[in-house]
Amino acid sequence: MATLAKGGRTNTLGFILRLLGGIPFLFVGFRLYGVDEMGRFAIAFVVVEIVALICALGEKRGLAQRLTEGAEDKEDTPTNLVFDGMLASLAVSALICPLLLLAFPWIIFPNGTNSDFDMWMIAAIPAFALTEILLAAQAYKHDIATTVRARALVEPWTKSILVIALFFVPALSDGGIALAFVGAIYAALFTALWSFLKTYGLPKGWRPRPAYLIKLTSRALPLVGADVIERGTRLLDVFLLGQLTSANAVGIYWFAKEVVSLPQKLKSSFEPILAPVITKNLKIGNMDAIAAQVRQVGFWIIALQVGIALMLAIPGEAVMGLAGPAIVGGTGALAILLAAEVIASMAVVSESVLVYIARKRNLAISVGVITLQGALTVAFILLAQHLGYNEGFQAAGAAGALFVALAVSSLVKALVLKTLLKAPVSNWRWALVYAAAPAVVVGFVFTEFTPEWVELAIGGPAILFVYMWVIWKRGFTEADKVLFRKNANLPEEILEAAESTAKPR
Repeated sequence: MATLAKGGRTNTLGFILRLLGGIPFLFVGFRLYGVDEMGRFAIAFVVVEIVALICALGEKRGLAQRLTEGAEDKEDTPTNLVFDGMLASLAVSALICPLLLLAFPWIIFPNGTNSDFDMWMIAAIPAFALTEILLAAQAYKHDIATTVRARALVEPWTKSILVIALFFVPALSDGGIALAFVGAIYAALFTALWSFLKTYGLPKGWRPRPAYLIKLTSRALPLVGADVIERGTRLLDVFLLGQLTSANAVGIYWFAKEVVSLPQKLKSSFEPILAPVITKNLKIGNMDAIAAQVRQVGFWIIALQVGIALMLAIPGEAVMGLAGPAIVGGTGALAILLAAEVIASMAVVSESVLVYIARKRNLAISVGVITLQGALTVAFILLAQHLGYNEGFQAAGAAGALFVALAVSSLVKALVLKTLLKAPVSNWRWALVYAAAPAVVVGFVFTEFTPEWVELAIGGPAILFVYMWVIWKRGFTEADKVLFRKNANLPEEILEAAESTAKPR
């Protein structure tokens, strides 16, 4: 539990830094390049990320299990096992990327491209996949700091700096958004590789083994499916919106999605460190410890998510207005997306266990959920168009479909996990309501009686402060407060409390 707290604390801070680093990219992208241009980029980005997750072969979680199980022969050192995964990923990338570029470019760019440089976004796919594998290897060693450096510092700040710099280079300005994205992905890769080599070193006696790589790839299919579907539920709405509406509508919706990225990433902030902890408890059959960890981590995530969602949703019009008046129409979508991420927390934590103990069942549930989301997204968008609603309402329809799908996913996966572990796994506590109520009152005062800049600069932090103060006093037990303690050598009684008192409220 101490390890989970330390890793989650580090990664949570990292995603706050990531949000700060990404703000200039969003602001400059929308203000200098335009809403349509960012909309076209968003659709291409969605496809690139999904394909990259396929190429990563589920190693974000599968690598932890392979390293925990140990070697099949004497050559399977940890370094060699990681290199096996990297080689398999590159092989899959070499097959998929040319096919995507030559046969299906219309999927990536349904509304056209901003420039010829946009095609280079496909080159980010293998780099993105390899970075996922390297960061998973570091997480197995409980090194979350590398993930923070790569994903929260190097990647967003490189992207923000490049998108500004390239705008003033005439020959490259049209492709500034795409080139900044590709440069940021490779910068993150080199950051992760540097830490990996320092931790693991170069492989010794390693050689490609086709039979083992085929086995690795086939074994990874359920994990790939889980990763792609879990991430796909956050990207399918953007993809379908791009196929059914204009680049302008996607641009508005994409800004709202990027604002929501902080509470969304909080769910995955514990995942890299949770995977090795779960696999080690599974190895010794300690199901009660796993259930306690799911309850504890689930509450940490939802408690932080609710506070951040309130801080962003209450002054929603002011937040959306940062990108310009044309974006304010997406405020409704922003509020729905924030609520969707809160309700999704239980699904993500449950899935972190289900991928190991019920892979096929988890995959079947995920397929059902994303199918439901796809059908609802198309239905809601077409209904809004039929009724003559504007693009802001169409974007809200896509957000509503996501909310329903994630609610169903959380309910079903939590029930399945509870049955398998024979222990409660719920992360809900009534203290969340007690803390939200005064925060809403504070937000109402700021939105009604202060100018927009005060609403953002002072009102948002005030909402979060009031919420966190109440949740700390009324909702957090000693076990919960482990998350905020910097001392890794926590008192034994606190660790015992984490195992014994992390029960649903």
